[in-house]
Amino acid sequence: MRNSPLKAFANSQGLSPTALKAKRARDLAAAKTPARKMKKAQNQREVQRSNSDIHHKQDGSIERVSIKNNRGNFGNGTKNE
Repeated sequence: MRNSPLKAFANSQGLSPTALKAKRARDLAAAKTPARKMKKAQNQREVQRSNSDIHHKQDGSIERVSIKNNRGNFGNGTKNE
């Protein structure tokens, strides 16, 4: 599917136009939840760095961790997340 017409701008997953529209709606809804807005504001206050990510813990506290660990689910992968 390397040269597929479905893999157009901002569609790296090769989704159909209908699926892409639904995904964008889901992503926008998730980004606008009160919890997500609070985390975004906290990230901006804490000064995000380019060499690490801020990990939000279950208790609401934050921890600075490596990008690899935070985005890779700390070695557990993201497939079952």
